[in-house]
Amino acid sequence: MELFYAHEVSGGVCYLDAEESGHCVRVLRHHAGDSVEVIDGQGTLYRCRLTDDNPKGASATIFSEEPGFGGHPYHLTLGCCPTKNNERFEWFVEKATELGVDCIVPLIGERSERRVYKTDRARRIALSATKQSLKARIPEIAEPVSVKEYIAGENQFSPADGHSERSEESLRLIAYCFEDPSVPRISIQEALAGFDGREVTVLIGPEGDFSPEEAALALQHGYRPVHLGPSRLRTETAAVTAVTAVYLHFLRDR
Repeated sequence: MELFYAHEVSGGVCYLDAEESGHCVRVLRHHAGDSVEVIDGQGTLYRCRLTDDNPKGASATIFSEEPGFGGHPYHLTLGCCPTKNNERFEWFVEKATELGVDCIVPLIGERSERRVYKTDRARRIALSATKQSLKARIPEIAEPVSVKEYIAGENQFSPADGHSERSEESLRLIAYCFEDPSVPRISIQEALAGFDGREVTVLIGPEGDFSPEEAALALQHGYRPVHLGPSRLRTETAAVTAVTAVYLHFLRDR
């Protein structure tokens, strides 16, 4: 199955942009009248018939649709500090999309080596990986935000005691090695094992890890500290490991 992405779906017609149209018409040599499968990036697959084979702006008439195509039974937000080597972070974006992630938040930590991150290329990679892995929903690539701003902003509607009103429905995890023995860490598998909700957030730090102040703030806002095993992992490896753990946990429900 070859999927195409429609930048607009209106009036029973899917419209492809110049890049998707060129791939469909010039590369794969589709012509008007051919059957094609198109996604809207929001979770729906459309089975269509190509009606305009213009390589700069093709369109296809919808004859059936399948909501939730290639979806997963959870919502995963992965906050991760971009790596100094940008290709490593892009590799993570690709693999996380293939497995199943809903939102990737580039975090700028106090110890981050990369302080600026442009999201355009990551969004293109996420689109390509979505089509390759036969999904209809493209994960959101958020704009970069500092670790502290993200933690505080995500919980701005929480009670003053720092515990989320969604605590029974959501699970918030931070992969961090707390030196204080009074702060117990469990494996990410153990944290997921006792969780019956569907909304998961995981934070992964930069090469130099989160600062103690960032980690303490996360605890104040309801995050649970977890580890990813005894191996010392690169940032992008840790992030993919976390996505994989969530993916495999919910796979038992399929």
